[in-house]
Amino acid sequence: MIKLTSTGKDFSQLKWDKVNSSVKEIAKKIDNRTGEGADFLGWTNYASKLDPKLIKDIETTAKEIRSNFDSLVVIGIGGSYLGAKAVIDAINGLYPNDNFEIFFLGQTMSTNYTKQVLNKLRNKNFAINVISKSGTTLEPSLAFRLCKNLLLEKHDKEYLKKAIYATTDSSKGLLRKEADTNGYKTFVIPDDVGGRFSVITPVGLLPIACADISIKDFIKGVIEGEKEYSIADLEKNPAYKYGALRYLLYSQKHYASEMYITYEPQYKSIIEWLKQLFDESEGKDNKALLCSSAVFSTDLHSLGQFIQEGSPCLFETILWVEESNEKIEIPFVKGDEDQLNFVAKKTLNYVNTQAYKATLDAHTSSHTPANVISIKKLDAKALGNLLYFFFRACAFSAYLLNVNPFNQPGVEVYKKKMFTLLGRK
Repeated sequence: MIKLTSTGKDFSQLKWDKVNSSVKEIAKKIDNRTGEGADFLGWTNYASKLDPKLIKDIETTAKEIRSNFDSLVVIGIGGSYLGAKAVIDAINGLYPNDNFEIFFLGQTMSTNYTKQVLNKLRNKNFAINVISKSGTTLEPSLAFRLCKNLLLEKHDKEYLKKAIYATTDSSKGLLRKEADTNGYKTFVIPDDVGGRFSVITPVGLLPIACADISIKDFIKGVIEGEKEYSIADLEKNPAYKYGALRYLLYSQKHYASEMYITYEPQYKSIIEWLKQLFDESEGKDNKALLCSSAVFSTDLHSLGQFIQEGSPCLFETILWVEESNEKIEIPFVKGDEDQLNFVAKKTLNYVNTQAYKATLDAHTSSHTPANVISIKKLDAKALGNLLYFFFRACAFSAYLLNVNPFNQPGVEVYKKKMFTLLGRK
């Protein structure tokens, strides 16, 4: 389903000895859960073990939400919202033809953004899906309080149990306590799946289902990925090969950054999710690539000059989907005043494809190597498969670096300092 190709002179110069000798060992660490951070390797076979009753419960709940409300506010930060937003944007587009709206809050403390969303919600009949394992992360906690307060301007406290759906820990934490006390409908975040891998759990599945996307198809793609991307052979497993390539470009060619590229604005949230997945998993012990992102051809008019002729500090990883979900044919215009008849009767996707080919050739002929991860067409099943591809690649790449892929101690530093400044005991 996924094809990996690599272009640029650096790839032919890579020395594979260390990686080749480590493949089976790292694969065992992942499959047998013996590597560092092994307590958070539950994602490896989560989908294939998923209880059909849970899928049914999520589907039923999503239908209930769509029937009783006109919108849903997803409150979460990091993995608690990025995965779901990536799937929803990629499948439904940025301007979906759906009377049911999904808003995201709790991923920022910006007054401007939060106020604008709250003003929108004021005239909506909205439900809340609050997502937090502990219930103590400041950004979503503040957003949750503000949204509850908005509901209570029109309804009594009893109404909250009808409008609030909490995805949280099975037994502990502030959110679990509040949900049990007030009778909110709850879904459980598995103990052995970290936030940035949680899109395949109720964390992502409930918002995705509320967007009227088939979570059964999505999970089918993940299950296929469990089989395809666990093979301990670089030539048969593109996920492990991609993980190895990025490690080798970093360790042998000393690239400092990997830039994720898409040519579709509605796939931008996928590459935003990828930044969290790889940066938070690998950025430890003064190691790792810095992952950035760009949307072409838009960003070619801002970043293209640097990529072509600037400091040779980065390589590209391009997410390329061959078939567009929509079709626009460029019309023939008599007189050709804008001189565009040379592309008349061709589709806009054809033009975009030529831009992709030209850019790939221009960059790789200069000093910017590129990995291309290509898919025929991106639907729910293909997307589930793609996200699992990156799960495996990330774990493999991080273990090559000798870092724990599943913790994030550095994130806690700013939190402690922020709470001190705010006066929290």
